[in-house]
Amino acid sequence: MKILYIHQYFVTPGQQGGTRSYEISRYLIGRGHSITMITSGLQNREFPVRDGEDVTAYDVDGIRLLAIRSGYNDARAGTGMPGWKRMLGFHQFAWKAARIGRREPRPDLVFATHTPLMVGLSGVMLRRHFKVPFVFEVRDLWPEALVNIGVLTSKPVIAYLRRLAGYLYRTSDHLSAASPGMKAGILAYGIPAEKVTVVTNASDLDMFDPQKDGTQERERLGLGTRFAAIYFGAHGKANGLEYVLDAAAELKRRGRDDIALVLHGDGGTKSALKRRVVDEVLDNVVFSDPVPSKEQMSRIVAACNACMTIYRASKEVTWSPNKLFDALAAGKPVIVNVPGWLGETVEKHDCGFMTHPTDALTLADAIVRLADDCDLCERLSTNSRRLAEQEFAREKQAAKLEAAFCSLVAPDLLDDD
Repeated sequence: MKILYIHQYFVTPGQQGGTRSYEISRYLIGRGHSITMITSGLQNREFPVRDGEDVTAYDVDGIRLLAIRSGYNDARAGTGMPGWKRMLGFHQFAWKAARIGRREPRPDLVFATHTPLMVGLSGVMLRRHFKVPFVFEVRDLWPEALVNIGVLTSKPVIAYLRRLAGYLYRTSDHLSAASPGMKAGILAYGIPAEKVTVVTNASDLDMFDPQKDGTQERERLGLGTRFAAIYFGAHGKANGLEYVLDAAAELKRRGRDDIALVLHGDGGTKSALKRRVVDEVLDNVVFSDPVPSKEQMSRIVAACNACMTIYRASKEVTWSPNKLFDALAAGKPVIVNVPGWLGETVEKHDCGFMTHPTDALTLADAIVRLADDCDLCERLSTNSRRLAEQEFAREKQAAKLEAAFCSLVAPDLLDDD
């Protein structure tokens, strides 16, 4: 089938960011389907919009990519923007993507992936234009997630986003939810359960490997013989990385000079985090700037002993972060600080620990426990890789999405092995 795919933040393994859309596209192409991807070409070094053009076409490993002059491609760029400016950019991209999409040959199906929520408007408009099914992928619940972490407090905006979410959920022919909690959030809008398929993020079993050598990156970061726990991802308000610095301060008070906490990535709060580290002389915190490829990122993870999945939230979080699945694939013990399915999954499969969402002492306790028990680390590491292989392999998750597509377009393909 011919799929028109819309993702504002599309990136490849050679870029910084989550590669879910790239991996899904490659899987679908391998199954004989064709993909045209519409993304933002702004702030996109690999696939920019050429001067004087509205849209620039690229071939990316068999994906026909249309980079358009609207919005922005790097999700982390938004962490330092005022809320109104981000919302404006989201709407501009949605309308522009719909306009560009109408120029394309008629697809068999339109697929749009959120975040941001507004990208669903592109899908609805193209669904009506081409009169084909529209599948909307929900990778975060808006506005619920934004309210939960405290970055959205405006009642009119919250009400608007709730109305928009309900409209998009009802108008879509099918929905893909990135976690069981997200499916529950969608069903709360009165959507029937059979209309929603859970397709979590996937573990990159090839890129992240327990046998990967991280020696060179370990030396570059100056970790020495210290036990290193890494957070890798955005440094924005939503991520709440002050929590990690609180744990670092506690570890220093305990005299645990044998432990280092690595913060890898970028975002709007990074400069403030750095200032605090200097002011409090937290020499057990190591900052690592973004790297140009996922391959180098995997070696940085290999250089560390454990991975942290941190978020600013005191209530259950339903999102499905790439960093967790990559940590599992790398065979690392995982520490999660938010209630919900992520922490429950990690603890159920004996892959790591769930700490208190706001009490950083529990994070310090978990890291000390790992640093002091090699046998425990080895067991958790083995279980992490096993879970990645058995539950979150890329092909298994992508196959669920393909089945949902086929049920709408070509049910006879469902029996095709």
